[in-house]
Amino acid sequence: MAEATLTRDDVLEVLKSVYDPEIPINVVDLGLIYDVQVNDGDVYVQMTLTFPGCGMGPQIAQQAEWAIQDLEGVEDVQIELVFDPPWSPDLISPDARQQLGI
Repeated sequence: MAEATLTRDDVLEVLKSVYDPEIPINVVDLGLIYDVQVNDGDVYVQMTLTFPGCGMGPQIAQQAEWAIQDLEGVEDVQIELVFDPPWSPDLISPDARQQLGI
């Protein structure tokens, strides 16, 4: 049986289980995920926060790392928090906008 190949979509799907504790929307639909790269079992995620001083940032990044590590085939996970470009509500997905009533 062939080994399952880890994809960018697999990573994005599992990241939908990670939430900003202050907003009931997952980090993908909030637009906090800027980049996902998968190279064999190595996963790199570039993400941001709703604002740079967010005290929950380290916790959100840790939750993202743990979620990705649970995927089959993952060897190493690197989460990079970036603030350029800054996050804006324009990045929220249409479904999440509807959920938030905006």
